[in-house]
Amino acid sequence: MDIQGKTVLVTGASRGIGCAIALELAQQGVERLLLVARDRQRLAEVAAQVEALGVKVTVLALDLTQPVLVNMAIARVWRDRGPIHLLVNCAGVANQTPFLQSKLPKVHQEMTINLMGMYNITHAVARRMAKQRQGTIVNVSSLMGKVAAPTMATYSATKFAILGFTQALRCELAANNVQVMALLPSLTDTDMVRDLKLFRWVIPMSTQQVAQVLIAGLRKESPEILVGWQSHLAVLFNRIAPWLMEKFLLLASPLSKDRQKRYQKYV
Repeated sequence: MDIQGKTVLVTGASRGIGCAIALELAQQGVERLLLVARDRQRLAEVAAQVEALGVKVTVLALDLTQPVLVNMAIARVWRDRGPIHLLVNCAGVANQTPFLQSKLPKVHQEMTINLMGMYNITHAVARRMAKQRQGTIVNVSSLMGKVAAPTMATYSATKFAILGFTQALRCELAANNVQVMALLPSLTDTDMVRDLKLFRWVIPMSTQQVAQVLIAGLRKESPEILVGWQSHLAVLFNRIAPWLMEKFLLLASPLSKDRQKRYQKYV
């Protein structure tokens, strides 16, 4: 995809990977960025950086889990700003806890934001892209959408689901000349990740690295964009020897040594 002169909507744009992608797109020559997140103040700060790069910007402070509000916002933007050529779905949350200690409200939060939020805005944008017979959608999954990890069961489940959602849409929307792709970052240094207990031997990537890999993947029109050598290696090992990969994940996970011993018999 040639992003020069295009209008791009990025969700989760107030921080982390979404913010880095927005700034990288601005540097690469898009015409307009539509920045979506719940925090209006943080969005305004990102918007100021985008405008400093000479790119038009529109801020949409939205709760993506509210379908009526999402549909109204997209209809208004499409009417006032013109068609959206690229949608990048970055909005998401991650809660880390052993499954047996998990609480339903946190599980519901992850499922609702990571999946239903993505569904709501994708549905609003994709049907308009299909009508104009042009567009690209990028859904940000994760390496944990390929290789699930202890203490991240619900997060992994949502990221696996995003890959299935992406594959289905890719097949369905191809006839309408709408491309659907997935971006799969490995552990990335964001404020969300800093609240987690990290897995041993995993080296965090920068958000800028993730954004740059996305741009390269867009140019190549890659259906799935793995980010970093760790991701490629993990996916390869999981394909060749999944039992060995599970043992490695158990050793690398932040579970206590006592819990690791008790989990060993299940791996």
